[in-house]
Amino acid sequence: MASIDSKDIHKIIVACDAGMGSSVMLATQLRKQLKSTGVTVEHTPVNDIPADADVVLCHAGLAARARASAPGKVLVPFQIFLGDPAVTKLIATIKNGGTVDA
Repeated sequence: MASIDSKDIHKIIVACDAGMGSSVMLATQLRKQLKSTGVTVEHTPVNDIPADADVVLCHAGLAARARASAPGKVLVPFQIFLGDPAVTKLIATIKNGGTVDA
């Protein structure tokens, strides 16, 4: 299981597939919430996750594709785009310190 210390998180990727805009909203929300931390948040297609990603966020239905696209990266799957506990926990860990587990 991959993990990363919060101090080593510099780039989060919100990976999507459908292009419905929900993941763009999530990326925008994360940028605002993490602005003071120096963490970069980008939005990319699930098949094009960049190699320099530290953490990948994606809907649980895309998790297998994200793992294939970014093997070894910390993957945080979520069920709902806004207000998901997994995303809330990630934000808290980045702000307060700790380890993020895939």
